[in-house]
Amino acid sequence: MIILGVDPGTATMGYGVLEKAGNRYRALAYGVIETPKTQPAHERLLTLYHGLSTLVAQYQPDALATEQLLFSTNRRTAIQVARAAGVALLVAAEFGIEWREYTPLQVKQAVTGYGGADKKQVQTMVQRLLGLESVPKPDDAADALAVALCHAHHATMLKLATP
Repeated sequence: MIILGVDPGTATMGYGVLEKAGNRYRALAYGVIETPKTQPAHERLLTLYHGLSTLVAQYQPDALATEQLLFSTNRRTAIQVARAAGVALLVAAEFGIEWREYTPLQVKQAVTGYGGADKKQVQTMVQRLLGLESVPKPDDAADALAVALCHAHHATMLKLATP
């Protein structure tokens, strides 16, 4: 199974492509899609769309997973991130890929075993679980890999629960 994890953002969208074979995980690619701050919003979304579409065409993922947006203070930021998440959903729909969304708590629990883990703990576990030489950079890429790992964990649990 190949999973594309996405950490939505308009300026920087993290992505992580993960291969799951049995109980082994391997990072195939990770990084960020960046958009210039001077670019109009609709063009930034188009840049994100093309970037994700290219990744899907290259890696042919079975699933695309995003982190659920949880904002309480900055409504403007929430709207921008929601737009970026919408681009990810559009790409999943266009390519006929299963889409799942996970809360930050679910991601932390799946990766570290503790829902109250901090960002550094999650990143360190991503590095360890994937056998990487260092913590993936930038942070958005590490977050996207964590989302992909969360989906891999949940997909396994769902498969075990299905008769």
